[in-house]
Amino acid sequence: MASALSSRSSPKEPVDAGSVSKRRPSRVLIVLAFASVYLIWGSTYLAIKYAIGTLPPFLMAATRFLSAGAILFAWASVRGERSDTKARTSVTQWRRAFITGALLLFCGNGGVTWAERYLPSGLTALLVATEPLWVVMLNWAIAGRRRGARPNAKVLVGLFIGLAGVAVLVSGGFNGGIGSAAMNWIGAGVVIAASLAWAGGSVYSIRRPVKASAPLASGMQMLAGGALLTLMGLLTGEYRSLHLSHASWLSIGALFYLIVFGSIVAFTAYGWLLRTVSPARAATYAYVNPVVAVLLGWFIASEPVTVRMLLAAVVIVGSVALITTYGKERAKNPGAHTSLSDEEAVAG
Repeated sequence: MASALSSRSSPKEPVDAGSVSKRRPSRVLIVLAFASVYLIWGSTYLAIKYAIGTLPPFLMAATRFLSAGAILFAWASVRGERSDTKARTSVTQWRRAFITGALLLFCGNGGVTWAERYLPSGLTALLVATEPLWVVMLNWAIAGRRRGARPNAKVLVGLFIGLAGVAVLVSGGFNGGIGSAAMNWIGAGVVIAASLAWAGGSVYSIRRPVKASAPLASGMQMLAGGALLTLMGLLTGEYRSLHLSHASWLSIGALFYLIVFGSIVAFTAYGWLLRTVSPARAATYAYVNPVVAVLLGWFIASEPVTVRMLLAAVVIVGSVALITTYGKERAKNPGAHTSLSDEEAVAG
């Protein structure tokens, strides 16, 4: 799940919150960005499962984002990039980065990481598919009664179909869950809450963007989220169970994969997509990632795949078509804040 977002394509090119980049992006770049978000993030669910096999979840996630954030921040600094030279506005940018990092990384990714102690990686990914519902509903709630703010019938049907798929998924319990049934249900609730937090962070980052280059903004938000995850790890006493000598090479390798690909590559691609395409379209990764996660969990980790899971996956993934249709119709609305013309190469 979840990452750092930036609000500008370069330090000298401001982008309005809620708007897409004014320069027409390459269709190839859009395709590659979607491929990164779809495939890499789909694999991170299994990577998280392996990483927390011998590493405590919050401290593992903290190491992931502090490391990736430090790399991106240092890279941006070497290139001479700054968030804002004015002290007052610089504080504002860090405050925005802190809020975004708290929602996306601390609440969103941290919640998913913790929940995977009790849930299979594929099932966790399917539960994350509730996020587009929250994205659209939050945008609707914030926009109020403004003309064109209310989702049309197609997207509402698509969202409810997606929720129906989630209901099918959990209706028969949690096959392959770890621990008691109660902890399985608590884990599922935490994942859904994490999806809501991730959606909130996505919406907030569009309306209150960090005015910095993509690497710098991403680094700021990851450092903020990583710091909060470190604090959570200390408060929950995870440091007592942290014994690096007992950590498996599989867990360490999974952690490095999460740092390099899951955080630096995919998160940066997602931040770029949020500045280039509509929030609802960028959030469609939540429908594709579960398919990748379920297949990888079954093929590599021998996680159970039932007929009910497959049915739920088909229903959830199918609902993305209606959300995509909604996005295209919004693009034709002169009052809409986003344009989808450049991303249609990806969605069809």
